[in-house]
Amino acid sequence: MLFTDQLGRKISLEKFPRRIISLVPSQTELLYDLGLSEKVVGITKFCIHPDIWFNEKKRVGGTKKINFDVIENLRPDLIIANKEENTKEEVQQLMNHYPVWVSDVGNLEDALTMIGSIGKLTNSTEKAITISKKIEASFNDLPQLLLSTSAAYIIWNKPIMTVNNTRFIHDMLQRIGLVNVFADSENEYPKITKNQLKFANPSLILLSSEPFPFKQKHIDFYKEICPEAEVVLVDGEFFSWYGSRLQKSAAYFSNFFPKLLR
Repeated sequence: MLFTDQLGRKISLEKFPRRIISLVPSQTELLYDLGLSEKVVGITKFCIHPDIWFNEKKRVGGTKKINFDVIENLRPDLIIANKEENTKEEVQQLMNHYPVWVSDVGNLEDALTMIGSIGKLTNSTEKAITISKKIEASFNDLPQLLLSTSAAYIIWNKPIMTVNNTRFIHDMLQRIGLVNVFADSENEYPKITKNQLKFANPSLILLSSEPFPFKQKHIDFYKEICPEAEVVLVDGEFFSWYGSRLQKSAAYFSNFFPKLLR
């Protein structure tokens, strides 16, 4: 059987995989929702959903620091990776020994394609279609909650980091009507100064719960930079996890953001 990943690479499998390793947290959760509990043998230490897998499945290191010995002992017949979350060098090393399917997700359409492709790859097409249709319908019904409101989405604190218009998070911002003030930055994850943030003057500053664990105490820091901005903590999983968690993202946006309009 021949499959194509999102880098355009051909993956040849003699049969549907029975020993899968996932190196991507959001795709690990997708594999669970596709009903592949008996076939997934390894995950990363950042694959926190579902809880039962996090507690029971063998961990193969982090997304960017893989334990190759553990992987070898697990004897995978398929490894699922991601262009952004995993390092090119480590993925290429894995490709020398195992079938590796790599996703590349920059927007919702890419995510839906990924879900369908992994469904075919793992012989769970019907469940993948069901998940994709639910996601698509929820976003089709999602109004632009904050029409043309300027926003900065902050993912890291020291240095301050945000996202440009090539990232999946940017697509999520657009879908609720937000204008990313750093969309045109050359870097995918721009490092910005306090003065740059002040000059951009966003009406809304979103502090993500991941990868940096922003807390209530950080709101004051960003309020000092942009006193007129609304500064809020948001659940980063609903903005950046591009697997089956997207089934819950539109509902989260619909419930959370109207409160800012009151």
